[in-house]
Amino acid sequence: MSQDVPTKLVAKAVPLPMTVRGHWFLSPRTEYSVAVQTAVKQSDGEYLVSGWSETVEFCTGDYAKEHLAQLQEKAEQIAGRMLRFSVFYRNHHKEYFQHARTHCGNMLQTYLKDNSGSHGSPTSGMLHGVFFSCNTEFNTGQPPQDSPYGRWRFQIPAQRLFNPSTNLYFADFYCMYTAYHYAILVLAPKGSLGDRFCRDRLPLLDIACNKFLTCSVEDGELVFRHAQDLILEIIYTEPVDLSLGTLGEISGHQLMSLSTADAKKDPSCKTCNISVGR
Repeated sequence: MSQDVPTKLVAKAVPLPMTVRGHWFLSPRTEYSVAVQTAVKQSDGEYLVSGWSETVEFCTGDYAKEHLAQLQEKAEQIAGRMLRFSVFYRNHHKEYFQHARTHCGNMLQTYLKDNSGSHGSPTSGMLHGVFFSCNTEFNTGQPPQDSPYGRWRFQIPAQRLFNPSTNLYFADFYCMYTAYHYAILVLAPKGSLGDRFCRDRLPLLDIACNKFLTCSVEDGELVFRHAQDLILEIIYTEPVDLSLGTLGEISGHQLMSLSTADAKKDPSCKTCNISVGR
């Protein structure tokens, strides 16, 4: 009776002790089960195949800072020029803001980030915050009138969330099987719980000089700019008082197809993926 023989041998038999050197590409945040079987070619040309070893089970971790630095470098390559902006904004349904006013003390409360974006992002399912946008339309310099998230928009002056007392972190870079690319950034007041979480896990950006989102002093005033060619998703790690901004209805459409809620990253995109060797 013939034996099942591996079609590829990754190592030949050598005297023990020995080390088999290899390079495995494993996905982050993934459970693996590994067992080993050896095949030794005999003098008669047949293979002596061992039984399977004991199975080892393990789970890979999140992206480390050096992996996020690779994503950051990729994002910088397509970020484009910087455009001025003056407000952060958050779109949602009218009921969401009514609930914040009547049940949350007029505050937008933080919530746990979903699993959208890169599978290995340390923020997914771990970091609490409030999501904001800041992208503007090229021809008007104002926020777009369309939104994937609802027809009601809360706008807050940029300096309320982003100033020299705030740390800025790079968190992710991804796409959703489209030409649009997204970068996730975290704004955390210095010394806050969110800041302490990010400090050990995410690359810290210079707020006055980076390729994504800047806050600088010009002629004695704070000036804000965002990258033109990326859709920026901003996580602010503290609750936000609605009285600090304005709330109103937008005139555009609700573009549900552009929603990033629990969006899965395109694993085949060469622009925004990295290979992580373990």
